[in-house]
Amino acid sequence: MLIAFNKPYGVLCQFTDRSVPPRRTLAEFGLPSGVYPAGRLDFDSEGLLLLTDDGALAHKLTDPQHKRPKTYWAQVEGDPVEAQLSALRGGVTLNDGPTAPAQARRLEPAPELWPRNPPVRMRKTVPDAWIELTIAEGRNRQVRRMTAAVGLPTLRLVRVAIAGYGLDDLAPGAWRVADI
Repeated sequence: MLIAFNKPYGVLCQFTDRSVPPRRTLAEFGLPSGVYPAGRLDFDSEGLLLLTDDGALAHKLTDPQHKRPKTYWAQVEGDPVEAQLSALRGGVTLNDGPTAPAQARRLEPAPELWPRNPPVRMRKTVPDAWIELTIAEGRNRQVRRMTAAVGLPTLRLVRVAIAGYGLDDLAPGAWRVADI
């Protein structure tokens, strides 16, 4: 079984949390028993999370050797110029080494998404824009670190696709069984 889930902001990609106070987890969304996340999505990121009860499928979706593309929409602080997008396309050097090249483009008009709670902090004097980034790696907080490296800090991050599976019209907290 493969589940496509729209992970809301502020939810852990696990079913339990030992923090005090406990944080929101996947347990509150009525997901089928026996499924586990295939990969991860940061606590403060939103969007598509795939869950499965098939270990071989999870490995196929997440193992770096398979280079499965993951597409993100990032709301960034600043006004992206071609040199910044080109730097992302060529790969940037992070503290843990260079990234592989990414697909990067500006999204115009901005995507129409659900409101985030809490809302993104905006500054009147600093513009913001949306970019689409597709990567085939999966380092910790990679997209946020890549955009920061080119001078475009990420304000909001939404994963919209993984390996051909899309978020489509799933509302935050909603899920559906996906075709394998």
